[in-house]
Amino acid sequence: MAIIHNVTEFIFLGLSPNQEVQRVCFVIFLLLYTAIVLGNLLMVVTVAASRSLGSPMYFFLGSLSFVEICYSSTTAPKLIFDLLAQKKSISVWGCMTQLFFIHFFGGTEMFLLTVMAYDRYVAICKPLHYTSIMNRQVCAVLMGTAWMGGFVHSFAQILLIFHLPFCGPNVIDHYFCDLLPVLKLACSDTFLIGLLIVANGGTLSVISFVVLLASYMVILFHLRTQSSEGRCKALSTCGSHVTVVILFFGPCVFIYMRPSATLPIDKMVAVFYTVITPLLNPVIYSLRNAEVKKAMKTLWIRTIKVDEK
Repeated sequence: MAIIHNVTEFIFLGLSPNQEVQRVCFVIFLLLYTAIVLGNLLMVVTVAASRSLGSPMYFFLGSLSFVEICYSSTTAPKLIFDLLAQKKSISVWGCMTQLFFIHFFGGTEMFLLTVMAYDRYVAICKPLHYTSIMNRQVCAVLMGTAWMGGFVHSFAQILLIFHLPFCGPNVIDHYFCDLLPVLKLACSDTFLIGLLIVANGGTLSVISFVVLLASYMVILFHLRTQSSEGRCKALSTCGSHVTVVILFFGPCVFIYMRPSATLPIDKMVAVFYTVITPLLNPVIYSLRNAEVKKAMKTLWIRTIKVDEK
């Protein structure tokens, strides 16, 4: 059966219909997005340029910052542009592309956070074998698995919605193409597809969260036999990761662990996981990690010396 696409573009309602509010939001989100790119880019450069940050943990941390830049860039630039535009529109193909990359980078981040939990488990519970277990080849395989997992997850999501017919209306009560708001515009029964979409995202979130929870339960159990100094160091490292996990999985649980319907608060939740979380991640890891702060200071001093020459 041929796919009916009488609709050639979708119209976003955006965050607010008020022009004054939109102008204020433009300044705020422009500053936030700039901070996201610069903060995460600084983390990537610091990890890449610092020999002291050569362990697998920092390799994954730099990769996480790179994913955060890509993830926020799928929605933030379009949001910023639309805040000053009279007509907030996107083509059907542009919408599908945005949907794909949102779930691609989001799924990759979810798998990457799980990989980072495994890295912490090996470092704390098997310290004598850490370098042999988490060698470069294993790190490359784990990183490739995270990216492939994100791709498979996103491909499955887009496959469910791509074949749906869109023949009107074409107004999306959101500021980007999200699955559930777009699903409401399809000219066919989408109940089963909605369940499959929620099941796909929900199952991935639950499995990843259970693996993360199990990893940290084992870590906490193992730390009982460690010295007070060892426990503090391990908990400090794990604390940053746990904070990021909560910030990431909280919105996922809210979106997917409920019936496939849209709520007015969904836009605010979306702002949190597309803008606020990518902004906070480099701050959390840099402020709570003495080695990262030292490496950033060293990099800054080296940069100033190069400029003086």
